[in-house]
Amino acid sequence: MSAASDMSAQEMPTIVLIHGAFAGSSSWNGVIANLKHRGYPVIAVANPLRGVQKDAAYVRALLDSLPGPVVIAAHSYGGAVMTEAAADAPNVKALVFVASLSPDVGESALGLLTKHPGSMLTSSIRMIPIPDDDGGTTMDQYIVQDKFHEAFAADVDSATAELMEATQRPASAHAQEESVTKVAWKTIPSWTLISAQDQAIPPDLQRFMADRAGSTTIEIAASHAVAVSQPGPVADFIDTAARATARSMQMSKSRRG
Repeated sequence: MSAASDMSAQEMPTIVLIHGAFAGSSSWNGVIANLKHRGYPVIAVANPLRGVQKDAAYVRALLDSLPGPVVIAAHSYGGAVMTEAAADAPNVKALVFVASLSPDVGESALGLLTKHPGSMLTSSIRMIPIPDDDGGTTMDQYIVQDKFHEAFAADVDSATAELMEATQRPASAHAQEESVTKVAWKTIPSWTLISAQDQAIPPDLQRFMADRAGSTTIEIAASHAVAVSQPGPVADFIDTAARATARSMQMSKSRRG
């Protein structure tokens, strides 16, 4: 069913998708096709993966440029960026965490994974020193080749997982270590999709964060790369958040009218 069948053009939010570390915007391709078939405008932003504050400023500039309501969905580290970027954004009506982190003030990706052990990522990363613009060195992180499939995309077919491994986007160590300073999920309704077979962000950590945020939550038997392995259910969940947002806007308009 097209979203346009029960939402007007003004009510239909733009869906903004934020990828996480070790992935790129193309990781959302299956979800994008599904959402566009339903009639949603969709933007998969290129997350720089340089640091929470820098990445959030980049995403916030995009959010501020969009007319009308926005629903954001984020994967993995992208959830930390969304948490910071969407705080106090008047056009953002819903947050969707997909196998994602949702830190509180003072928390970082690394800090959460250290407090809640079980992630394969902690033993699967190789660091590469990269010269930065200030004449210093930035440590970029990749998942080692022989662990990528199991740690990141265990339920993705081998051929696709090999492509994902070869094209993975590195995140700076700073991105994993930097804490959030603002928390959008404290004021914006959130939905959380928990990937119950996740080897990157332990499912129990996802459940803890979802409960803390008061999220509407579902669980899917999937790996960390759930948007690749099961794009249909991910798109369904984002659609659920968008429709709930539209209903809330309609009710608010009726009360004012």
